[in-house]
Amino acid sequence: MSAHVTTHVLDAVTGAPAVGLELSLTHHTDSGLQTVATGVTDSDGRNGALGPERLDPGTYRLVFGTGAWFAAQGTPTFYPEVTIDFTVEAGRAHYHVPILLSPFAYSTYRGS
Repeated sequence: MSAHVTTHVLDAVTGAPAVGLELSLTHHTDSGLQTVATGVTDSDGRNGALGPERLDPGTYRLVFGTGAWFAAQGTPTFYPEVTIDFTVEAGRAHYHVPILLSPFAYSTYRGS
């Protein structure tokens, strides 16, 4: 079984994977945010098991624990966390949400 949402996090300064970065996936509901899954990145900066195989359509939030991760590296950062909200559409099998980090910038896109 593969997760509906996966990610890959790279440190743009060192060119290395962001190993051990904490993640959380939540779903926007009428009663607020509902936690779907939490996890950490592996030795390649990836998490391929973030949540179930299928998600209901709707808006989701993926939070990257960048402040704690940079602090563990001894690097000051401007962003205590990076939050990405995105829409899950019915029938779409997979969402890959990669992120490229530096202490004072980040970039992301919808991968495949």
